[in-house]
Amino acid sequence: MLITGIAELVTCESTTEGAVDEPLHAGLGVLRDAAVVIGGGGEDSAPTVEWVGPAAQAPAADWAIDLEGRSVVPGFVDSHSHLVFAGDRSAEFAARMSGTPYDGGGIAVTVEATRAATDGELRATLQHRVQEMRAQGTTTVEVKSGYGLTVEDEVRALRLAREVTPEVTYLGAHVVPPDRRDPAGRAAYLDLVCGEMLQACAPHARWVDVFCEPASPHAFDGQESRRVLEAGRDAGLELRVHGNQLGEGPGAQLAVELGAASVDHCTYLTDADVEALAGSDTVATLLPGVEFSTRQPYPDARRLLDAGARVAIASDCNPGTCYSSSMPLMIALAVREMGMTPAEALRAATVGGAQALRRTDIGRVAVGLRADLALVDAPSWLHIPYRVGVPVVRALEV
Repeated sequence: MLITGIAELVTCESTTEGAVDEPLHAGLGVLRDAAVVIGGGGEDSAPTVEWVGPAAQAPAADWAIDLEGRSVVPGFVDSHSHLVFAGDRSAEFAARMSGTPYDGGGIAVTVEATRAATDGELRATLQHRVQEMRAQGTTTVEVKSGYGLTVEDEVRALRLAREVTPEVTYLGAHVVPPDRRDPAGRAAYLDLVCGEMLQACAPHARWVDVFCEPASPHAFDGQESRRVLEAGRDAGLELRVHGNQLGEGPGAQLAVELGAASVDHCTYLTDADVEALAGSDTVATLLPGVEFSTRQPYPDARRLLDAGARVAIASDCNPGTCYSSSMPLMIALAVREMGMTPAEALRAATVGGAQALRRTDIGRVAVGLRADLALVDAPSWLHIPYRVGVPVVRALEV
């Protein structure tokens, strides 16, 4: 398939031959009047990029699509989401907007509703949310468990998530269940998370995660988090961390020490945290929709970027603190509230997300990579943050 008539093609490849040399597009490898040839695909393989270049030089193909002056970017890589859940917490959002602080306790409401839902109900809502993401340009999504908190319910969440993505994360250590928050119950639950639950869940997951947040009585401290991560690693899972969301804490440096792919939130970082991230391959994944929905301070992306840290942005789509699946909104918030340039924000939503998932086959448009593309219904990719709230981006079905 030849895709032609592309006003601007963002490759996110800085070495792209013929890319425009303009500050607004720095690091994006933007080609104007471009074309892409897509090949392969089938039951066992995804379509791949076979050729990229000026439309006037495009090779012949079996058939062609003319985008008539629209733009194309790499599909967004949403590396942090919680999509397997039931129930509604809109009243909690309204209360928070009226002054009730967030401390992580509302997760218990979702746990109760999710446990009560049938497989069919959870599958239907999960598939609907994934389609909602694709309608806004997301082509890769990570999905966590964490709203079951029993062996059976955590396995079920991971099994369902695996139906829609290979990027599945075991998050039994999301919070301590309400009925186990006394010292003995807490210790027993941690044993479960690191033992029987982990062994049952590991075959269905690629990643293990933990909500490392000493500032919350519902989450896990540094020592508990280390135990969860080390147990997950011993079970063959790769590491992710929720950290530094509600206050300064050990999450970021623990993630770096243990070689986690990503530490997510990073709202409150010390100079030592930033230095540690900048000297590592651990990605600082920022979730601006959470700050928008909780009225917390936004993370300082500029500080991380200037220090040389790897940065991604993701939606953290979840029922409590950010019920938005819109990566275009996250890009706009990153530009408006976190000190990122539009080009930096787009890279964080594509290349950065791929790095946070340790994937080299997505997040860019280059020969040999997956043909995960998003169509921008505008003559420039800049319309993504420029036309905030307007549905100008969708996954390009090939």
